[in-house]
Parts: sequence; structure tokens; C-alpha cells
Amino acid sequence: MSTFAPEWLSLREKADAEARALDLVDRLREIDLNRDPLVVRDLGCGTGSLGRWLAGRLGGPQHWVLHDRDPRLLSIAAATVSGVTIETHEGDVTGLTGADLAGTSLVTASALLDLLTREEVEGLVGACADAGCPALFTLSVAGRVEFDPAEPADAEFEAAFNAHQRRVVDGRRLLGPDSVAVAVEAFERRGAEVTTSPSPWRLGADQAALAGEWLRGWVAAAVEQEPGLAAEAPDYLRRKLENGPRVVVHHTDLLAVPR
Repeated sequence: MSTFAPEWLSLREKADAEARALDLVDRLREIDLNRDPLVVRDLGCGTGSLGRWLAGRLGGPQHWVLHDRDPRLLSIAAATVSGVTIETHEGDVTGLTGADLAGTSLVTASALLDLLTREEVEGLVGACADAGCPALFTLSVAGRVEFDPAEPADAEFEAAFNAHQRRVVDGRRLLGPDSVAVAVEAFERRGAEVTTSPSPWRLGADQAALAGEWLRGWVAAAVEQEPGLAAEAPDYLRRKLENGPRVVVHHTDLLAVPR
């Protein structure tokens, strides 16, 4: 699984916060989460942006268990997720079992599912089901972008980027934009009630730094996947940067609740 620079996570935090689906949080408030206190496990927590966004919206006493493979990110998260008690675990989250999640009120993750394989997503879903706890997974890539203005080359770069998201890394076939569909099917097979909701980034002048950084990475990944795009990429990137860029980057949030 990938590790991310704190600077990138900080740059995207505002857009993440504005994109996440509040209707799924409203649904969480309607169900019994076995509070006293609420125990939330945040998988692949990064610098803790999901905790900073969600803890206040859940309300009440909370204990957050933060999981990440990067000790730098864990230390930032532990110091900046406030108003709750904190516990940290360094390591890979894909091996978690139902026993590991025992006593958990809610499993959360942000921008995680698309980095996993089918087997890893199904294993994580199985762990949540075995523990009997709801799961909220936010900001999984949906494989669609919308530029303003649009141009014909957008479709070529989008297709190449999506193929890159589904590439094989160290023998692992990543799900990329297929991750939410796989997770929905796995949760429903285990009897959960599943709700999905769009959570798009809407990037314009107020998010120019993020839009530019995202665009450079998006184009670079597309070219890595399809080297034939290399000749076109510099002019394509220049045109997009000159125009802002203004882009909607589609994501999907998912809430699974045991029946």
C-alpha cells in the first residue's frame, strides 16, 4: 500500500472536508453505535483529517484507534485529532480480523479502498461483518473527471489514468475505480445495509494549488500507463494549467450497517 507525504495530505484536506457525504453521517446518527465511549477505528488514517472532520459531527465521548503504516503520519494524527482519546497502531490494515475489531463501534477510512485488491477489500469487509460494526469509507475514486472547458483528449488521459489505478503492484492487482462496487457486493453478501453517496472534489480558483498538483500527478500516471501519451502530455498539461484548471474529480462514499 502507498504512503503519502504529509504535505499532499494537508493540501487536500479542505477539498476532502467539503466533498464528504454528510447524508451518510446523518444516517450514522440514527443508529445505535454502542457508545460509552464510541470506539472508532480509522484505517490508513494519514495525518488524521477524517478524525478532525468526523469526531465533532458524531458527538459524545469517543476513543479513536488510529491505524497507519507510516509512523510520521501517525504521530501527526495523534497530536492533531482533538476532543477524543487516541490510541495508535503502526502496520498494514489489510490483515485485520473480526477479533482485531472486537469492541469497535465504527470502522472508518478515507481514500483507502481504491488502493486495495479484491481479496483485501473482501477481507476487510469480512472483518467488519464478523465484528458486527458499521463501516464508513469515504473518498474512493470513481474513475470520472469533468474539466471546464472539456476537450477530446480528456477521455484518453482519463482512460489511461484509470488503467493505472487498476495496475499490478508487487503482485497485487489494485481495484482503483472498481473498489466501491466490490465493497458494496461484499457487504451485501454478508447481509449489511449499504448506502453510497457521491463525494466529488470541485476544484477551481480557490483550490488552485491542489488542482495543479492533482493534475500533474493525474497526467503523469496516465503517461506512465500509456507511454504513447507522452508526446501530447506537455501541451495538454499546459492548456489545463492555463485554464485554472477547473475540474470536478468524482469520488464515492460508502456506509455499511449490519442488519
